[in-house]
Amino acid sequence: MSKELTRGERVIAFIERYCKAPEGALVGQPVKLEPFQKKFILDVYDNPHGTRRAFLSMARKNGKTALIAAILLAHVCGPEAVQNSQIISGALSREQAAIVFNLAKKMVELSPEMMARVRIVPSSKKLYGLSKNVEFHALAAEGKTAHGLSPILAVIDEVGQVKGPQSDFIDAITTSQGAHIAPLLIAISTQAPGDNDLFSIWIDDAVSSKDPRIVCHIYAASKEANLDDEKAWSDANPALGSFRSLEDVKEQSERAKRMPSFEPTFRNLVLNQRVEMAAPFISRGVWILNSHDPDESVFYEEPVFIGVDLSGKTDLTSAVAIAWREKWHVKAFFWTPEKGLRERSKRDRAPYDVWASQGHIRTIEGASIDYEHIAKDLSEFLHDVKVSGIAFDRWRFDLLVKEFAEVGLADLPLLPFGQGFRDMSPAVEALETALLNEEVAHGGNPVLTMCMSNSRIEKDPAGNRKLSKIKSTGRIDGAVALTMAMGISTKHMEDSSNLENFINAPLRIKY
Repeated sequence: MSKELTRGERVIAFIERYCKAPEGALVGQPVKLEPFQKKFILDVYDNPHGTRRAFLSMARKNGKTALIAAILLAHVCGPEAVQNSQIISGALSREQAAIVFNLAKKMVELSPEMMARVRIVPSSKKLYGLSKNVEFHALAAEGKTAHGLSPILAVIDEVGQVKGPQSDFIDAITTSQGAHIAPLLIAISTQAPGDNDLFSIWIDDAVSSKDPRIVCHIYAASKEANLDDEKAWSDANPALGSFRSLEDVKEQSERAKRMPSFEPTFRNLVLNQRVEMAAPFISRGVWILNSHDPDESVFYEEPVFIGVDLSGKTDLTSAVAIAWREKWHVKAFFWTPEKGLRERSKRDRAPYDVWASQGHIRTIEGASIDYEHIAKDLSEFLHDVKVSGIAFDRWRFDLLVKEFAEVGLADLPLLPFGQGFRDMSPAVEALETALLNEEVAHGGNPVLTMCMSNSRIEKDPAGNRKLSKIKSTGRIDGAVALTMAMGISTKHMEDSSNLENFINAPLRIKY
């Protein structure tokens, strides 16, 4: 007597029996699933805890969309079909949504058995499973949303393209599944460029939470991988040598080595690494190498240097303290108004609300920055440490000086710090050198990490450098504050006596 198949085995058997390659050199031939595809299906459908979310991430051109189409058909007319159910696939563009639908449509048309069980409606990108009245609809973020639907299965294609931590379109899809006892969400995509993008947040949560109801398969090259590392190519491309062309990967690798501007694209799309397409001031790999936790005792036993970057009334204000003992230990403070926090999170595509709940950002009651609140917060730290210098941008700083005086900190060693090329260039060089030499311990503060990833280098004709934003909505306040702190610490090391004279000179600010 033959052994009864599991759910996952039935899905695999359905795909390999009824689905045919929809295009390419093997068009019309039965689909033969690769081992990594079978493993993903088995882990999703045979999970003893029941799978609620499933993530599969790998480099481009490894058959992600075709796998999506085949899985969808198993729910439309195969062993996973549920009476009167809805299924949707979501993509960010109409073109990507059309690709998913067209692949599923071609698979049906190539199979006489499925043609007898599925009705195709090309005008609305819908398929109907006739035996159990299942409706499949391919949706695009720029078109009709998922509002009003109630899908038992939702498959999202290339969710890594979502910038920032939230998408109204994907929120509509995920919240629409609440009517079902055991809904399933599958996301198949290359990795998002940044840690604060939606797919990265999902993956990191899956890894850290160890929720048994989340299946997460990631195929990616190691962070330290060289561009020509063939093992790294295989790690990120599980179909390499099968239907993923080795020659194509090799050609793109050589191009990335010749053209540094192409390297971020190659690393993200071919090595499946998290790499910002616009090159930041400091690479993600270098920043990670400096992510050791700082030693809190250093701030109370060694000279402390602080950079303060004040924001507009509704944005992010930051102060970053550094102290040296074998390396630079970093302590960062951030403030933002509580009112409108979620709206600013959406605008800047950064999870300020989540970071506030985790204690990484201090919220100030009301709709604007209150400098009294900042002075009181900092005073708790400043009263107990030996402050050798506080670097600040003159803009609006007179307001904070008044508040410092109110909390008994009238004699702070305040150092005006120019924000132009001449003053910032040595500070940028000092920070860059410390990071490249792995002489920083920043503890992986997510807000500071965001600010660094949003920072790029701008040069003047003389070659002087300063920080600027990669994108208009990206905040770099923490990076600027860290750079200023590093700048005054360098001056201290170069000429301590001159700096001491400067610190003791009275600060004159016109009110």
